[in-house]
Amino acid sequence: MQRIALLVAAATMALPAVAGEEDLKALREEVAQMKQAYESRIASLEQRLAAAESAPAKSQSPQDGGRRGAAAADGFNPEVSLILQGQYRRMKEVSERSITGTWPAGGHDHGGDERGFTLNHSELVVSANVNPYFRGLMNVALKDGEAEVEEAYFQTLGLGQGFTLKGGRFLSGIGYINEQHPHAWDFADAPLMSKALFGEHYGQDGLQLKWVAPTDLFMEFGAEIGRGAGFPGTDRNKNSAGAGALFAHVGGDVGRSHAWRAGLSWLTTRANDREAHFEDTDAAGPNEVEGLFTGRSRTVVADFVWKWAPEGNPKERNLKLQAEVFRRTEHGDLACASDVATSPCVGGLGLGNLRSAQTGGYAQAVWQFMPRWRVGYRYDWLNAGSKRYDPATVFAALDPANAYFTRHRPQRHTLMADWSQDEFSRLRLQFARDRSMQGVSDNQVTLQYIMSLGAHGAHKF
Repeated sequence: MQRIALLVAAATMALPAVAGEEDLKALREEVAQMKQAYESRIASLEQRLAAAESAPAKSQSPQDGGRRGAAAADGFNPEVSLILQGQYRRMKEVSERSITGTWPAGGHDHGGDERGFTLNHSELVVSANVNPYFRGLMNVALKDGEAEVEEAYFQTLGLGQGFTLKGGRFLSGIGYINEQHPHAWDFADAPLMSKALFGEHYGQDGLQLKWVAPTDLFMEFGAEIGRGAGFPGTDRNKNSAGAGALFAHVGGDVGRSHAWRAGLSWLTTRANDREAHFEDTDAAGPNEVEGLFTGRSRTVVADFVWKWAPEGNPKERNLKLQAEVFRRTEHGDLACASDVATSPCVGGLGLGNLRSAQTGGYAQAVWQFMPRWRVGYRYDWLNAGSKRYDPATVFAALDPANAYFTRHRPQRHTLMADWSQDEFSRLRLQFARDRSMQGVSDNQVTLQYIMSLGAHGAHKF
């Protein structure tokens, strides 16, 4: 009301001196009518507000308890999304696919190695704020009639001072691509690096603490402790944590059109009788031998991402450059076992100490050259690395040509093109020349669809 009065005073003072008394009288009457109308509206709003404030007090009566319970149930309205992802893949027929020179991960993967039509990987995600302090999320992966809880965690809201705590089952924050779900990948499959390191990605059952520094330059630091049951570790049924991780990310903007992020991560875990199936050849012919590793595994990952979009708007055109490299070292004891009576590994046999160090990585570029259309190229490589062991005991039990001990250098070149009608649908065509298996050059063609239904939050940088 004070503002209206000031406006009236200003308008009166601004009138020309030549204005007649009748004009001033008419103007005052018009302002008085406006003032009365506003006062009436304000009174009406105050009455409605008072009625709304008194409503909860009435519902607290004992006889209204049933209605309050129903209202509380109706208030639980979580965000639900469904990701439909399937594909057709054409590639060579191979009895058992693996990456030559690496310990078979055999862990978490999303079925990217099946030929023909497959329901590759679909997800059902439910999330909601528990209260002003916590948020919960569950992600269930669906594949070939089976369901797997991929993530199920709580996360703090407004913990303060830049800290965030997460607990439950979650994808680890190490590296760049590890936290991404398959529908967010720029290619139809994971890099060879991810397959060799973790089977596809590394998850923790445990706790994660992140801190974002209050600086103009983006600086994020994180630490994790967990059960460590996923490859390269094993479930050891201990009270103590089986794995730990540290990571740091920095990034920022360069002008209006460029943004970047770089990271360094470290993971340590232990394995107890970690299994791998090897081939042993004797007078009776080839037979399968189970290799067993017990020891410590440490992995270091460095990642870098650069994005460009004209004036920061990626809708028309944008470019994304992405690369990660790793180094893994393992130190422990190697043993083998076999059910074949003629095998030297019957009943289990210690083969002595094993030390290994392997490196590798990938680099990729994805270019959206016009709205809805993107093309991309990715190069994967893994180095044979070094393996120190006693050949006299290892080769007495295992075939010297065993794939784990060869010097093969796996490589893969991948081209893709995808079309997105909007952020909820994508069709992708991909061609890859895969040389990850020694002696096999596999030309792979993949046709993929990704459809998103329901609420779905924005992907990370």
